[in-house]
Amino acid sequence: MFERYATGQYSLSHLTNMSRTEGMFFRKSKDTVPRATINKILRNRLYTGEFNWDGRTYAGIHAPLVTKDLWERVQEVLDGRHANRHRKMKHDVAFSGLISCGHCGCALVGEIKKGKYVYYHCTGYKGKCPEPYTREEVLEEQFAHLLGSLVLDAEILGWVKEALRQSHGDAKRHHDVAIARLQGESDRLQGRIDAMYVDKLDGRVDTDFFDRKSSDWRREQDLLLHSIHEHQAANQTYLEEGVRLLELSQRAQALFQKQEPREKRRLLNFLLSNCSWKGARLMPVFRQPFDMLAHANSTCSRRQQPFQAQNVDFGKWLPGLDSN
Repeated sequence: MFERYATGQYSLSHLTNMSRTEGMFFRKSKDTVPRATINKILRNRLYTGEFNWDGRTYAGIHAPLVTKDLWERVQEVLDGRHANRHRKMKHDVAFSGLISCGHCGCALVGEIKKGKYVYYHCTGYKGKCPEPYTREEVLEEQFAHLLGSLVLDAEILGWVKEALRQSHGDAKRHHDVAIARLQGESDRLQGRIDAMYVDKLDGRVDTDFFDRKSSDWRREQDLLLHSIHEHQAANQTYLEEGVRLLELSQRAQALFQKQEPREKRRLLNFLLSNCSWKGARLMPVFRQPFDMLAHANSTCSRRQQPFQAQNVDFGKWLPGLDSN
């Protein structure tokens, strides 16, 4: 449900019907799940491995079912639909739910004209808007050009890969230090439990006191073990995820141009956190780390324009050799 709703293509009512078709029901009553419960599930932070208590967010010891990024994207879609309340589209248009109007903040929606042409316009829920209708081909061309800003040339790509390998070594050392510290704390608690057990056998500690204190210390050990597993998982996936993100950035433009509308929308949802349209100009906000890649390309282009014959100096991007 989280993955489907994050695309912006499915409504809560649609998800509710799909949950019934796929056999989702309450454990005790066996009743089907209503729309309000689907909304509550999508809003529940517990599925990310965290939980809210007394106005604060805490890390749980349970395994997350969805990533934090996916959960946040779902919240953006929920909040955006609640704020804009744009009409449900009968046709599958590529950029529905992705763009807001740069004049008034309302959603841009697509309409089919003459059975084949798609035009986007502001919903105008806050009053008459000056933004004119825009052909889908114009938006598609600007999105494709935008994704081209993620494609790194050979020199920058080589630097990024080298920087990624170096930073992986730094990250690995950080995780190793953290794991050693957490393991030491867990061993210290285990030493307390073992010593108290001997005291219980010798009659110096009663059974109730031993059970209460050992239970508290074992809960602390469980939290430490959960943190150790998080560091181990991060240590193993750091480089792999970095390589996959680089590969995606290099192929994003080509993938976008080949995909059907639904897949284009999914790709843009993954790469972009927000887009607005004003005066025939697309104004995007990239998600991390794609914002850094786009900025690196933009910086490189500005430097190369006046000095095409000279090599671009990337010294400031490299690890510092000073005290910092």
